[in-house]
Amino acid sequence: MPYKDKSADWLFFAESDLKTAKAAFKEKIYHIVCFHCHQTMEKSFKAVLARHQRQIPKIHFLAVLFASIVPLEKPKLPEEEVLFMDRFYFPTRYPDTLPGSLPEGLPDKADAAKALEIAEKTLALIKNLLAKKKL
Repeated sequence: MPYKDKSADWLFFAESDLKTAKAAFKEKIYHIVCFHCHQTMEKSFKAVLARHQRQIPKIHFLAVLFASIVPLEKPKLPEEEVLFMDRFYFPTRYPDTLPGSLPEGLPDKADAAKALEIAEKTLALIKNLLAKKKL
């Protein structure tokens, strides 16, 4: 069966998560902003894997996903930004996750603003990289 590029599907979902994050920011639901920004990045990275016909792992660890796309596209994204965003998946989603939140509590407005900035930059970067390499 011929390969069907699903990267556009992953990017559509990444864009939807970013829109949700922006709406949550307006409503001051900062932990949800951070969660959806994490999802934006996760799905952006998975779009790269899809474009390169790689298996999409069912994981949420951005550092692992980022490491898997670096050899494919070499995105210019600081590793510390990936690690910053990686903090948000479980603590912002589940109240019973140990320790239940981030060490300093749930993300605040500053965390959410930084997460939005990183997620927007990442999505734009990945879209630009993939636009240059049509399969």
